[in-house]
Amino acid sequence: MTINEIQDNIIDEFSEFEDWMDKYQLIIDLGNSLAPIDEKYKVPQYLIEGCQSRVWLQAEYENGLVIFKAESDAVIVKGIVSLLIQVLSGHTPDEIINTDLYFIEQIGLKEHLSPTRSNGLVSMIRQMRLYALAFKAKA
Repeated sequence: MTINEIQDNIIDEFSEFEDWMDKYQLIIDLGNSLAPIDEKYKVPQYLIEGCQSRVWLQAEYENGLVIFKAESDAVIVKGIVSLLIQVLSGHTPDEIINTDLYFIEQIGLKEHLSPTRSNGLVSMIRQMRLYALAFKAKA
């Protein structure tokens, strides 16, 4: 499935809810379904700078695709990083670097996050793209 197809599926899923409390619950549920990362990655090297909550992001490069794993100590943030992983993980570095993450705005997430969470979201995306750039440079 392409990144845009995944984004469109997320937009469809969120459009089923009108109330933002329901959308937050969906984000929390997504976060709760995120598999925990190995404890060896819960170290400062994998922490994302600029997030109010602690978010650990780990990436691997397998068969030309970037695979992301992450965890957070905050349920909403865990759900947000889960959405990003759903969209970006399993794609090539070029796809990750060049994609327009339009789903964030279309589901209304951007306008419903506090300024510190918005900064965290930007930091998560930036770190995912940096991993993709690093893997591209190595390839």
